[in-house]
Formats: sequence, C-alpha cells, structure tokens
Amino acid sequence: MDDDLLSLLALGEPAGTTADLAHIEECERCTDELASLTEVVALARSGGADAALVAPAPHVWDRVAAELGLAGAAPTSAAAPDPPVAPVSSTATPSGDADAIAPVVPLDSRRPRAGRWIAAAAAVGLVVGGAGTWWVVTQEDPATVIATAVLEPLPGWDASGSAVVETLSDGSRVLVVDLAQSESSDDGFREVWLLKPDVSGLVSVGTLEGATGRFDLPAGLDLEQFSVVDVSEEQFDGDPAHSGDSIVRGPLEA
Repeated sequence: MDDDLLSLLALGEPAGTTADLAHIEECERCTDELASLTEVVALARSGGADAALVAPAPHVWDRVAAELGLAGAAPTSAAAPDPPVAPVSSTATPSGDADAIAPVVPLDSRRPRAGRWIAAAAAVGLVVGGAGTWWVVTQEDPATVIATAVLEPLPGWDASGSAVVETLSDGSRVLVVDLAQSESSDDGFREVWLLKPDVSGLVSVGTLEGATGRFDLPAGLDLEQFSVVDVSEEQFDGDPAHSGDSIVRGPLEA
C-alpha cells in the first residue's frame, strides 16, 4: 500500500477507498506498518493539551535567527510560538547589523495549503522504524491509486512484495514496485515487467534498483491486457528477452 495513504490513516484522516482498506486488513505487512505509524502518532500526541512548554536555552533562538538572517531580540517566553517578523537586511549579520533594510514577507503568506499540511505533519513528528525512516506526506502532485497487486514468490525464491498503479494530476500513470528481497548478485539485475495473464505477451517497464522503484507507464499501454506485474532476475548476457527466472509475480486489481 502507498506510504502516503498509510500515513494519512495513521493521522486519523478519512483516506483510502474501500478496496484500500480491505487490502490493509488482509495484508500482514501493511497492517504492521499502519500499526507502527499509529503508535508513533499516539506517542507524539500523548503529551496532551496541558503539557508544560519548556523554554529553550537563549542560544537556540540565536542560532535560528542567524540561520534565517533574522534581526531583533529573541522571544522572551516559550509560550510565544511565532518568531518576530522584522525588517532584515540582505546583508544582515547574525547580530542584526544591517546597511540596507528590506521588508520580510511572512512565510505563511507564500506557503500553499499543502505546505501548511506538511508542516503540521512534520510537527507531529511522524517517524517510523528502528532505522529512523521519516515518512513525508506531500501533496504537490496528488496521485490516485487505481490498481494494486500482491507479489508472491515463484518457485526457488523467498521473496514478497507489492505494486500499485498511480494516476497523477496530469493523467500520466506510474507503477510503484516494492520488493522485500535482497539485492541481485553481482552478475545479475532485476527487471520489472507487465505480462498478459496467459503469459502470451509482456512489456518491460524498467530495472529495479534497490527495494523500491517507480516506473512511468506508456500512455497507450492497456493495463487490462497487461495486468500482471512480474519481477525477474536477469543476466548481463545481452538478451533483452525475459530470462524465465521470475522472482515474484501478482495480478493487478482495480
């Protein structure tokens, strides 16, 4: 399932279609990821409205002001969340010295609605996983998931994965493949295909490097005909045809 959708659901947003929610209930991996995200959100919000604000040391604001080129005194209270909007010079120094004054445009006046949502999500501190992976939800180019696939291992392989087809705001389509399997050997690589259900035809959409890949789909490609996602192990033999050694495979469902 798409990471953005899982993040929205963890935040309590009414996101996803009925099919999306049904997939999460049936998919152990997605269920675990959503549970982890939900736990993090709960921990981030557990301070409650009565939690006391702790004033940072004075040098904290000094560093922020220096980084942003702001002039003026530091806030006198931790309860004042808004930094001062003061005139600032294009050649201002951290101490506030200026030779020429120019007005500062408040950041919020230039930030689109999506930017405010992202800032709010960042404030919640939505971080998941022992490795410290940050989940960033962006709405610059909203995508609609039109099909999903559960990728099952083929004989000889111990792997699993998922795939989704997204439609972007400009009408273009993207296949997102996530494969939970170790890297290919030094003498091979992994290639992503769309197959016909009877394997009578196939289209290569690109090489999968790492665990996740995004592949632009040709506008004329009929996903009703080429409705099966396949990831294969290929060799550097110069043969563009499918090797016949598939790692995982699964049908796309609307």
